[in-house]
Amino acid sequence: MSSVHTLHSPASPAAKGTLSKGLLLLMAFTAGMTVANLYYNQPLLADIGRSFGVAPDEVGFVSTCTQIGYALGMFLFVPLGDIKERKGLITVLLSLVCLSLIGVATAQNLAWMFIASFAVGLTTIVPQILIPLAATLAAPGEQGKAVGTVTSGLLLGILLTRTVSGLIGGTWGWRFMYALAAAAMLALLLLLRMKLPVSRAAAELRYGELLVSMGRLVRKYATLRESALIGAANFAAFSIFWTALSFYVEGEPYHYSSQIAGLFGLIGAAGALGAPFVGRLADRIPTKWMIGALISLNIIAYLLFGLLGSMLWALIIGVILLDLGVQGTQVANQTRIYALEPPARSRLNTVQMVTTFLGGAIGSSVGSYAWHEWGWPGVSFAGGIVGLISFTVWLLHRLKKEPSR
Repeated sequence: MSSVHTLHSPASPAAKGTLSKGLLLLMAFTAGMTVANLYYNQPLLADIGRSFGVAPDEVGFVSTCTQIGYALGMFLFVPLGDIKERKGLITVLLSLVCLSLIGVATAQNLAWMFIASFAVGLTTIVPQILIPLAATLAAPGEQGKAVGTVTSGLLLGILLTRTVSGLIGGTWGWRFMYALAAAAMLALLLLLRMKLPVSRAAAELRYGELLVSMGRLVRKYATLRESALIGAANFAAFSIFWTALSFYVEGEPYHYSSQIAGLFGLIGAAGALGAPFVGRLADRIPTKWMIGALISLNIIAYLLFGLLGSMLWALIIGVILLDLGVQGTQVANQTRIYALEPPARSRLNTVQMVTTFLGGAIGSSVGSYAWHEWGWPGVSFAGGIVGLISFTVWLLHRLKKEPSR
């Protein structure tokens, strides 16, 4: 792939300020529908494990494989958004993820499931192409709002996926859920081919140069380094909770089915709905102080999980705080890194999100292991420690007084 060059489309490129409300909502919907592929497994892990006759800590690796695949896919493919026409790139990726989802639906053993789940993650990167595209198309002064809206769609997709997956998968089986997801990707492919504008490449680089240039961005911008580390820690905390939740609520004191476990995604959606508001604030006030406050919400959430997790009201409030903290921080981080070097937005987003989802992959494994070894107290302790690490990264950068928006 080292000889890949910029593709120049004969059509007019999409210009800044041409992002209509309808197109923005379509991009948000698309982000939510596509990112859902990563999370269908979480409320169904117990059911998948029973299908293959394996223990919870083994089947938890399904989530880990998906997250690792997503991180690698972002590293390899998302930077192409700076040198390729994005509509064509999105079409190819949706075709590949459709095939990957069929692979999961037809898995005959756990090894097959791991490989297919990795492939789903590898190809489900359309949201990370759409978010910087929204910032590019938005009018000056409205980039934060655009990023917040598309990210809100993405976050609602992450959270509502658990509800949909729990209800559909719990009723008709997890294989049916993945077959339905494949059909949804095919429908999205056709819709986006009609509606997305042509977007000309922003940079003239070979593929190898494109990847190498990300190292330059990391060295150049302290804000990017801080943002990426916080993203990794925050998403690890997020994944620790959601990976272990279905196992926890199936036992004492709740005894909930996978359908009911999935409904916790509806609760988390209340937190995700705050993402556009965070984006609008990020257009007006320094994001660095917002991020410190949002990280604090994650720590409070894990205190509630650990001390009062056997009480439903505490679990509900904790879910809302955790999702608002994690997702709000993500919006604020993306808004500030996109302002660093606009022609490199896809690469900046790649650094941010590869690091974030590697943290998520680690969090999925930690959540499964902590549950297997120590139960819910271990899960709560692990998530709380990760939250403190995130806050420490933020605080150290404030103490250094490094310039950061």
